[in-house]
Amino acid sequence: MSFPKRILLVKPSSLGDVIHALPVVSEIHRHHPGTEIRWLIHPSWRSLVEGHPGVSGTILFPRDKFRGPSGWLRSVAWLRTLRDWKPDLGIDLQGLLRSALFSRISGAECVIGLSDAREGASLLHGRKAKVDPQAHAVTRYLSVLRVLGILQPDRPEFLLPPGRLPEGFDPSTPYLVIHPYARGKGKSLTPDQIRAFVRGAGDVRVIIVGRGEGTGNLPATAEDWSNKTDLLELTGILRNASFIVSSDSGPMHLATALQPSRTLAIHLWSDPLKVGPYFPESWVWKNGCISRVSELEKSCRVEGRTPTEGEMESLGRLAAEKV
Repeated sequence: MSFPKRILLVKPSSLGDVIHALPVVSEIHRHHPGTEIRWLIHPSWRSLVEGHPGVSGTILFPRDKFRGPSGWLRSVAWLRTLRDWKPDLGIDLQGLLRSALFSRISGAECVIGLSDAREGASLLHGRKAKVDPQAHAVTRYLSVLRVLGILQPDRPEFLLPPGRLPEGFDPSTPYLVIHPYARGKGKSLTPDQIRAFVRGAGDVRVIIVGRGEGTGNLPATAEDWSNKTDLLELTGILRNASFIVSSDSGPMHLATALQPSRTLAIHLWSDPLKVGPYFPESWVWKNGCISRVSELEKSCRVEGRTPTEGEMESLGRLAAEKV
């Protein structure tokens, strides 16, 4: 049986999940460079994948346009365009009923999904990649390679765009980055915690990035770039940082893909073994302990607590030592 010539990868969102899926494309492209891969993705994340050598094109899923009284009409028109390309194979990494339907509606002859798919999506999958539900998301996604007859890599490859620095940003002075924002109750850092981190960093320049309310009353060493960067500009800032501290969020996964040994993720109630940094050399803070990913034990899966201001000052000092 010949390898598929056209593959539709269905992974519309979110930012962290899109980053986790990149190694799947890299390995398929490495072993079968003649295969055309198109990625069904939300427009917000297209800039991360459109320059990838293994991605021949994107199919945009503008979910926001399908809301409201006339949204269903626009969705019907979009579904018609979804069928235009006719892939040989669909790979559903989202694992939801909607993504499985998209894979089927595309006209793919076969659809591969994950064994832990939800909402009855597995009923629409022709083949299933067996996964450990407790494994890291990257490991789970890479399991589809076995179904395709491709060996999983020893070290996954995250090919990301170079990014660009925003207008007015000075890269000549070394800096730390703190990304304090996250979706999910209690996952974002408070303004007092952010200020404590900046105090701990001393005279070292600190850049605050992300989407959130912003932080006032900052020392002169800190620059608040919250809500002032697009995704490629955020990528540029992270690429050039001396060290990065981030809440458990999509930008944290972007940071660890770009600079694995120079990123520390703060985990509160989330499980770092499932949704934390992937590479062993990255850092994790949980329940007052700082560990390399390679040193994490199952005890870190339990619900944790938020850092104290004193602990945030200590993180600032630790990060400043990396500059």
